[in-house]
This record gives sequence, C-alpha cells and structure tokens, in this order.
Amino acid sequence: MHKNIEIKARVDDPAALCAALDALCAEPAELLRQDDSFFKTPDGRLKLRRFADGSAELLFYRRADVNGPKTSSYWRAPVSDAAALATLLDNALGSAGRVIKQRWLYRHGRTRIHIDEVQGLGHFMELEVVLAAVDSVADGEAEAHDLMQRLQITPQQLVAGAYLDLLNANMDTAT
Repeated sequence: MHKNIEIKARVDDPAALCAALDALCAEPAELLRQDDSFFKTPDGRLKLRRFADGSAELLFYRRADVNGPKTSSYWRAPVSDAAALATLLDNALGSAGRVIKQRWLYRHGRTRIHIDEVQGLGHFMELEVVLAAVDSVADGEAEAHDLMQRLQITPQQLVAGAYLDLLNANMDTAT
C-alpha cells in the first residue's frame, strides 16, 4: 500500500498555471493521455488505466470525498492484457463509468502536480504529496497547503470527489 495527500481544484486558466509550474519545477512537464475505466466496488474505487502507448495498470484506492487535502491509500499493479481484464471486471463487478483525460505531469520534490483536461468537464489541477512510511500526514498536508498558496489555489476552487463523480453528476442533471 502507498499513501499520499491529495487535493483537486478547478482551473480557469490552465496556461497561466502551467507557466507558474514551469517556473517552479526543475523539469518540464510530461504529457500523458489516460483512459480510465471504473468498476463498481462496495468500498473505494477500482479503475483500469490505459495509456496511449498501449500500457495499462489496475489501481484501487480509498480516500474521503472532502474539499482540501485528504489522505489517499492506493495499490497499483501493471496489466499485460487490458482488454481481457476490462471484460472480466465488467462482467464480475459492472462498469461504474469512464474518464478520458490529457494530463500534464509536473514534479516538485516528492509532489506530483497534474494539470488535467478532462473530457466533458474541463481543466483541473491535482496535487499528490507522496508519503514515505516514516512521513506524517500532517507534514504532507502542510506541504499541500504550501503549494496551494504558492500556486494561488483558493478554497472556492477545491473539488471533493473524483472526476467520475463529477461526470455522473453532469449526466444526472442533463436527464
């Protein structure tokens, strides 16, 4: 099991945020294209993530759906046959939905910073402060708050749930 401290926020001006991150981070961003298929589970979230290069991984995670920094516990495993696994999981558990996004991945110390363009939702930023076994949650939360301040992320921009929740809420209001 791995742990990190996460925040998610809506972004009105992704180009300005990317410029700020280019100045803050030592390395340029890496562009990732991700197609996440979620499956129904009684607890947590299970997703099969497929990348543009054909690779894939299975992720299971638990985190509270609250605004601001929150602890996420997660497990991940590489997948060699994503299509077969997707069919198996869909038949065994049922589909919970799909999230397609482009992600610009920045790194600042132990923190992964994502600028996401999510199909059907728009632009978001995620911070993931990766915790080692000896790190305290409080230290990770303090680091997340510091980066939020440096990047001028306001409490009004914070999002509690997952992209899947937002997409499903949009579908519910459209019907």
